[in-house]
Amino acid sequence: MSTALPSPRPPAESRWTRTARRRGQVRLADDRGAATAEVAVALPVVALVLVACLGGLLAGTELVRLQSAAADAARLLGRGESSALQHMQQVVPGATVLVRRSDGLVCVEARSAPRVLGVPVEVSATSCALDGEW
Repeated sequence: MSTALPSPRPPAESRWTRTARRRGQVRLADDRGAATAEVAVALPVVALVLVACLGGLLAGTELVRLQSAAADAARLLGRGESSALQHMQQVVPGATVLVRRSDGLVCVEARSAPRVLGVPVEVSATSCALDGEW
């Protein structure tokens, strides 16, 4: 006759452990600190994305200012006023301006390059008005 040794009893589980096991929420001992590591990696990425979005908004604002200034300059040049280019430089400093006259129109093309994350992003705007001096 052989006598079987009784199998060792597993350690007693707490009520919380049994409930968590049923729900599939058992924590492993070596997972400690994983959330901190994930946040440490994700936080700079989130900050970079936010800075890029802010730079994009600033470039969009620059485009709106450039378009408005180009329209004003085209109207001023169409009326024969010489202050149009000074107005452009006041509204959008550092913008390059090209003026063309043809077929009874005066067209102003303005370009600027705001920086987004240190990289210049070129934006341009063109506006035309009737040329009163034609």
